[in-house]
Amino acid sequence: MRHSKKVIKLGRKSSHRRFMLANMASSLIDKKRINTTLTKAKALKIFFEPLVTKSKSDTTHNRRIVFKTLRNKEAVSELFRNISKKIGDRPGGYTRIIKLGNRMGDNASMAMIELVDYNEVYKLERSEKKKSTRRGRRGKKKIDNVEKDKQIKNSDASLKVETNQKISEKDEERPTDQSSDQEASKKDQEKPTDQSLDQEASKKEEEKSTDQSPDQKVSKEEEEIPTDQSPDQKVSKEEEEIPTDQSPNQKESEEEEGKSTDESPDQKVSEKKETKQTKTSEEKSDTEINKEDSEDQIKK
Repeated sequence: MRHSKKVIKLGRKSSHRRFMLANMASSLIDKKRINTTLTKAKALKIFFEPLVTKSKSDTTHNRRIVFKTLRNKEAVSELFRNISKKIGDRPGGYTRIIKLGNRMGDNASMAMIELVDYNEVYKLERSEKKKSTRRGRRGKKKIDNVEKDKQIKNSDASLKVETNQKISEKDEERPTDQSSDQEASKKDQEKPTDQSLDQEASKKEEEKSTDQSPDQKVSKEEEEIPTDQSPDQKVSKEEEEIPTDQSPNQKESEEEEGKSTDESPDQKVSEKKETKQTKTSEEKSDTEINKEDSEDQIKK
């Protein structure tokens, strides 16, 4: 009877079984994953995990013990350098066995054995489970309802915050629009000023046209006369131009005519024309008298 004998013989002798498991362990260290039969995978797990615990303390004694079982220097160095650092925090359970179904042919059950920390396909992150006391079914429903209410409140609060942010952004944008409206109103106010300038220019032109009256013409003619001459000098010059044959009555009449010219600018212009005509006629008469005198002297 095989009581308390847990050795999996695998249909082989002890020496053959030991070397076979050593070769499988070295290939597992290199490849980190192996496909084999389910019984061999279970036997390999029992053979390999004590070697990993030995590799946690890197000493020459432990290296020699592991080398005694594996008989592969490269596998021992890989186990003590890399695998021991990655699995150092794990307290046992370094490998995982996954069933793959039956094999074609002999219908043997197959399995995959792999190192737990080197799995990249379905490596799940550890989630810390909250400690919860046992409660009845009714209590669970109440807890679910409370959680739902909390979620609804949080969602409502988040929506309120988002709406407040949107409103604040719109309020910030409005002053910019008002500033643009103010600029437009200022431009509209500036436009009438331009129109007022045009109106002022037109008024000035009208004033110029209205100011050019006969008074201005007379003033311009008076300005053409040299200002250094005083009115007495003007009178003396006129007396010199008048021939000596004229009597003082004629002078008085001319002065009265000159005074009458001060009454209106139109009369001044007409009187000036008359004075010019009289002057020309007097000059002609003077020249004729001079000619007659010269002829009389020649005859004498």
